[in-house]
Amino acid sequence: MRDTVRELSYAQAINEAMALAMEADSRVFVMGEDIGVYGGAFQVTGDLVHRFGAERVIDTPIAELGGAGVAVGAALTGMRPIYEFQFSDFATLAMEQIVNQAAKIRFMLGGAVSVPLVMRFPAGSGTGAAAQHSQSLEAWLGHVPGLKVVQPATPHDAKGLLLAAIADPDPVMIFEHKLLYKMKGEVPEGHYTVPIGKARVCRQGEDVTIVATAIMVHKALAAAEALREDGISVEVVDLRSIRPLDRDTLVASVAKTGRLVCVYEGVKTLGIGAEISALIAESEAFDYLDAPIVRLGGAECPIPYNPELEKAVVPQVPDIVAAVRSLAARER
Repeated sequence: MRDTVRELSYAQAINEAMALAMEADSRVFVMGEDIGVYGGAFQVTGDLVHRFGAERVIDTPIAELGGAGVAVGAALTGMRPIYEFQFSDFATLAMEQIVNQAAKIRFMLGGAVSVPLVMRFPAGSGTGAAAQHSQSLEAWLGHVPGLKVVQPATPHDAKGLLLAAIADPDPVMIFEHKLLYKMKGEVPEGHYTVPIGKARVCRQGEDVTIVATAIMVHKALAAAEALREDGISVEVVDLRSIRPLDRDTLVASVAKTGRLVCVYEGVKTLGIGAEISALIAESEAFDYLDAPIVRLGGAECPIPYNPELEKAVVPQVPDIVAAVRSLAARER
């Protein structure tokens, strides 16, 4: 019998995934700043403290390095911690534990131990939170061997990827775009997982491939619908996983369409679009390209506070439409 599918918000889907995991496994616990009675900075943890108690939903001091160290240590002892950062920007305060400890301990001890740790990062712009609370740093952590990095774009994937991450023996970093928390979508009841490292073709097309991440998936889909009126058929690929990348899906899509646009919110330089472009250039899909690869990433500046400037420094639907139109008009 198939599980019932309901409509939940992205935040509700994450909350449900944590509750299911905590009910099924006493080793799973949640920790972070203001996640207890307050319910988290974005109200994602919600009522978990009332359901599971303060010993499993732990409010931590404002000390990300210390909190991350506790999470790494707990994972090494066999627990399965979920550590919530208030903002993804605060990963910078915990990089020693994330990059030098969590990512490397399995390698340094010859596989004798694992670090089954999940870290959740509310990320991205659009809330008026300015330069120190609006960054997209997934490419930073995606650069580090030993870490897995995912970016769910839908409530369905937010739940399924989190459940997959909790079950994973290695540290998984989950970047949750803040503007997606209220977005609703179909989410099955019960336990299911979305495989880490597998992209999703969420719109079939013939002329141009757009590979997008997080909220940019939805902007790409809106752009694809607008471009349909121009007679341009756009395939949209939701990357879902930054590390590992789904090479096969990317190569197959670009080989089919012959054109590629990479759309992501992180700063363009050395961003995820550069890695995708290199992957295609080094693959058999290169011979099918009919035009240069295009990257649409964030501007080379901190995120402004002003709402109009904030919109201007990250790709928007008209930017994607213009880039695809220009690319579709180019001949080999």
